[in-house]
Amino acid sequence: MTRPPSPYLEPGFYDRALRDGRHRDIVGGRWEEIGRLQLALLRAHGLQPHHRLLDIGAGSLRLGCKAVPFLDPGHYWATDASRALMLRGREVELTDPDRLPEDHLIEDADFAFPGLPPHVDYLMAFGLFTHLPPGQTAHALAQIARRWPAPRVFLFTVFLAPEGQEDTSLRQPDGVVTHPDRPPWHMTQAALEAMADAAGLTLTRQPDRLPRGQVLFRA
Repeated sequence: MTRPPSPYLEPGFYDRALRDGRHRDIVGGRWEEIGRLQLALLRAHGLQPHHRLLDIGAGSLRLGCKAVPFLDPGHYWATDASRALMLRGREVELTDPDRLPEDHLIEDADFAFPGLPPHVDYLMAFGLFTHLPPGQTAHALAQIARRWPAPRVFLFTVFLAPEGQEDTSLRQPDGVVTHPDRPPWHMTQAALEAMADAAGLTLTRQPDRLPRGQVLFRA
């Protein structure tokens, strides 16, 4: 049997997780820590309450439950492969769900971005590309650049491999083992920059030390 490129694509994965009450666990754990970190990173890059934020690969709203109270009502949008997972987060993790309209939660496994506004100020994909093969990451970057060509801030994380070591499994600084052929995936910075260049994006590597050894980029 062919293994899916991501565990999130296994048949029934989301149904089982929601049935078992694991909506927090399946987005990577360290719920409070990572959620606070994501919002802090966005604010350090200038996010203010009047801005429009798109959370790509939002899961059960680990960032959303921090960002929605901070932003003006209706200024948070989210996409994920499972709308049911996002709705569960809205239901149980938001103190005031009315600040987040349900139609701002968009099921989108292919980075087509249906139903989203023509202008967003900030985009974040935290811990998403680490679970996607490089071809899908390249596709996502191209789709984002095509959909929102106007100036905006896009923050995302990846696992990196040193040049010449990308074809083997590696232990990252925080202890996670990453791989060239299965999740969690890694790539070289040169390969990532080539993807971004093809999409028309300019990347700046950020100095932040992130959990599990992820590296933050601003596009």
